Amino acid sequence: MDFDRLKTTIANEFGTPSVVIDLDVVEANIARLQAMCELAGIRNRPHIKTHKSPVIAAMQRAAGASGITCQKLGEAEVFADAGFDDILVTYNILGEGKVRRLGALLARARMIVAVDSLTTIEGLPLAAEIGGRVLEVVVECDTGRQRAGVETPAEAVALAREIAARKGLSFAGFMIYPPEDKVMETQRFLDQAIAGVREHGLDVRMVTSGGTPNLNNLGLISGVTEHRAGTYVFNDRMMMRADVARQVDCAMTIYTTVVSRAAAERGILDAGSKTLTADTGGGLDGYGLILEHPQARIARMAEEHGMLDLTGCNQRPAVGDIVRVIPNHTCVVANMVDSYVTVRGDELVGELPVAARGRLR
Repeated sequence: MDFDRLKTTIANEFGTPSVVIDLDVVEANIARLQAMCELAGIRNRPHIKTHKSPVIAAMQRAAGASGITCQKLGEAEVFADAGFDDILVTYNILGEGKVRRLGALLARARMIVAVDSLTTIEGLPLAAEIGGRVLEVVVECDTGRQRAGVETPAEAVALAREIAARKGLSFAGFMIYPPEDKVMETQRFLDQAIAGVREHGLDVRMVTSGGTPNLNNLGLISGVTEHRAGTYVFNDRMMMRADVARQVDCAMTIYTTVVSRAAAERGILDAGSKTLTADTGGGLDGYGLILEHPQARIARMAEEHGMLDLTGCNQRPAVGDIVRVIPNHTCVVANMVDSYVTVRGDELVGELPVAARGRLR
């Protein structure tokens, strides 16, 4: 492929740094995940926090996805505006202002929300009243990741009963984000929680699991009805390390220019922390993989400077060279830009807005 020509075209038309998305790779990633979910007999509910684009979500829906996942209400509002009608928000919604926004969303779309405390549950009936319809609620369970979620099956059952007792709310099931190495522990937790709610006459209509790194465990946890994966649509160095993606599966690259070679063993890219982000990906070496110079390290960053350590390179880039970088973590990079430059292979397609960028509330 003639990437030198493409680099020049992108630099001339858009400038660098540019976040570039290969739509051929995106489509292949979407098809692969959809097939995996169908083979496992579970629904695919992609997490849009990675791409934040209704256009890409429409591609996922066309491939067979059942609904979408959003992390924040602001994202859900953008996607409801774009016509998406089955939205799971996987974050505790607190405060009257946000509850009222949830109610407005519920009036025009099927909404499901997650809770892990009585405080969150107590605010939700107002959303149902405003929306004029029943609000579905899942209990978030922590099976070892130690993030959000109740820590015991007994707590999960107690919250399920509280949901069922509230006017306008419907207990829908459980939400998990299991550690990749705790399948058995997650199964025990889930079995006890499901048995517990059934003893109180409650039905578990959905068990939603998630995480691109958990794709290697897809179908191994009995009772799971759907999977939420986000990063898979682009992939990155973290997913390569997790052995769920290859380099050819990485749809996002940052096109960036070498703007300085002040010394033989160092250089500067025009992509710094405002492009690549400061995410180390949980211990990855440097801040991205340079495809043209894989032995080079993006060792440090300032806001607009990517500082190269070239000591391991036999062939070193020159000032003015444009290189492509696979980022450590695509989800945070996507939220740094207003639009993606889109390509298919070495052919420029155009530009795609990141419609839900910055919707953090």
